[in-house]
Amino acid sequence: MTGPLALVGGDELRRGNEPQDAVLVAAARARGGAAFVLTTAAARHRPDLAMRNAAAWFGGLGLEVEELPVRSRDDARSAAIADRASSGSFFYLVGGDPGFLLEALEGTPTWDAIVSAWRGGAALGGSSAGAMVMASHVLLPGGRGRAVTPGLGLVPGIAVIPHLDTFGASWRGAGIDGLPADALLVGIGERTAVVFEDGAWRVLGDGGVEVLDGTGRARRPPAGGPVELPFPA
Repeated sequence: MTGPLALVGGDELRRGNEPQDAVLVAAARARGGAAFVLTTAAARHRPDLAMRNAAAWFGGLGLEVEELPVRSRDDARSAAIADRASSGSFFYLVGGDPGFLLEALEGTPTWDAIVSAWRGGAALGGSSAGAMVMASHVLLPGGRGRAVTPGLGLVPGIAVIPHLDTFGASWRGAGIDGLPADALLVGIGERTAVVFEDGAWRVLGDGGVEVLDGTGRARRPPAGGPVELPFPA
């Protein structure tokens, strides 16, 4: 049985993220084993600070975390790092540069090990860029502002817009125009998540979630309520 999966809308590692992070921490503690943070998306912008923030935040929630040292594609290709990841109980991908994160992880032994651990019950979360890349489609900076490219595909048939309640709302148009007609655009507010657990998705946090189909029709599920999204692959 898979562990919980949290797609967070950004502004992670601070007060307001307790609902979704508590789900991940509880699963990690029940499973036992190392708890890892990946600062990959922040590798070119103060990754050490991101790791310190993560250690302080999750430590305050009762979980001791360490860095899984993936700051480049070469790191993600390392058999030693992949082997280390295979025994993990918790993985959290911080925000930053989604293009760099996708390039670093796609098709690597380390990403395969993380997914395998999650399928075996480990907790997996990603915020902003970390949430974006886990979808089948990713909105990346392009010639017209945002271009759609294939993601890691853990959640099929969607693209994620983080920071919905701040600057992310402006990405709606590019997402609707660039996605296949049957794909969903999932906007997630800051300090808010869609969480997959026990065979269902639900909304946690107060920043708002918006699900748009190919026609631009929107559904806005309430905080704490269910949300209909494709099951993770």
